[in-house]
Amino acid sequence: MGEENKIFGNEISRKVQKKAEKSKTKFAKKFGDDTAAEYPVKIEENPVIGDILGVKNVRVGEGEGGEPFDTEKGMIVGNIRMGFGHYRISMAIASCAHALGYTPYWMDLNSYDNTTCTKVISSQNDLYSLGSRISQKSKIFNKTVWEPLNYEGFRKLSYNASDQKNAELMAAVYSGIPKEIPVIGTHVWPAQAAVHAGMKHVVNAIPDNWPMALHLAEGSVHTVQTHQAYQGYRILNGMQGKDVLKPMPASDLVYTGHYIDHELVANLAADTEARLKRKTDKKPMRFLLTIGGAGAQKELFSAIIRYLMKAIKRKRVVLYVNVGDYAKVWDELCRENPDLAGVSTTHFNDWNDTKSFAETALTEDVTGVHAFCHENIFEAVYCTNLLMRSADVLVTKPSELAFYPIPKLFIKRIGGHEKWGAIHSAEIGDGTLECEDVPHILQMIRLFLTDEVLFPDMCQSILTNDKIGIYNGAYEVVKLAAKLAGK
Repeated sequence: MGEENKIFGNEISRKVQKKAEKSKTKFAKKFGDDTAAEYPVKIEENPVIGDILGVKNVRVGEGEGGEPFDTEKGMIVGNIRMGFGHYRISMAIASCAHALGYTPYWMDLNSYDNTTCTKVISSQNDLYSLGSRISQKSKIFNKTVWEPLNYEGFRKLSYNASDQKNAELMAAVYSGIPKEIPVIGTHVWPAQAAVHAGMKHVVNAIPDNWPMALHLAEGSVHTVQTHQAYQGYRILNGMQGKDVLKPMPASDLVYTGHYIDHELVANLAADTEARLKRKTDKKPMRFLLTIGGAGAQKELFSAIIRYLMKAIKRKRVVLYVNVGDYAKVWDELCRENPDLAGVSTTHFNDWNDTKSFAETALTEDVTGVHAFCHENIFEAVYCTNLLMRSADVLVTKPSELAFYPIPKLFIKRIGGHEKWGAIHSAEIGDGTLECEDVPHILQMIRLFLTDEVLFPDMCQSILTNDKIGIYNGAYEVVKLAAKLAGK
């Protein structure tokens, strides 16, 4: 908070302040308080995306070593390992930083096991993952607890007050980082922690399209991907009931456009034209099914596979299935669809094989089902990005992938905040409405396969959106961070 009892000039009640202080005290008692610690820092090459995106890992509390920080061209990309979404956004930021000549330093605040920071984040991540899984199994829990929490609970300034206080316990991981290096947080906690640590130039790259106080890190410059999000955050819409709040200063909020990797933006036109040509040439339509970090929505994907099996055997459809780091999900899909294994090629834990397939599929025909699984988190996430270029339709829940420049079929959301990603995508023409049940998902698949308007129109919308810079958000975030640091 800017002032102890205010958020962007809006007064917070003493009751909410006490609750926030109690939350911090509880975590400190459980996990310790290392705010006065000075952690050594070690810089390492990232073995998976280092050569592709120029990423270097920042290891905290494991001794010193490696090369020194590049204080002229270095940028911290702060994130947490919570599902796949924040990692993917971080990869987009790192990719564009690398393309613009900067060195992206990867800081995962959920990976420094001996710090209070990681212990606090991990405990909250575990709770969120549990809630996400339960919400997929219990309609009552989803309706009465999960949707309201993700939609309205996280929206309140009172929630941000507690988060800001808890983030004081996360600041120590920045103790060994030169204060002048800009920090780009792709989750609010790395941004809040950086502010508390005294980092001088902090950008808070906000995901989603539903304004929530959860994502506020006062003291940073906030960026958003849509104009609706800009308006909602500018006036802190609905963040304290029906109260009209003091707005965020214009200098604290910037619309950038979608956070997309350089590799995807640079090849957008060629990849889109290739999709249109495959449609014109009546080549098999390639659907990319991506299952997130919680392994959720497996039942919906199983229904899609079952429906498409005949078309796969007739070489009218190709499936890419990325189960992330959940090998058991692939085993379950095979048990539920007995014919699946017989038409599938698996690409498991062989990163060179995955990269080779993704490259070959750009220019050569493919058939059948290709399944991908990687235990390494970087491989599990970036696999989807590699496959996206040669895919025709991405099948996904409307989360961070809602903003990517590929025709998208949206299945049911996990959390009410995600629905606004599908709404935005449908409005700019590069994705479907959210299909909340199997019959509507299958209806949309039939339209993709047989209709002569829907798919080509999405492709044309992507080309139009590209011309006006909608997909350039990650570049703009990097430029903003550089500008703040006078670079």
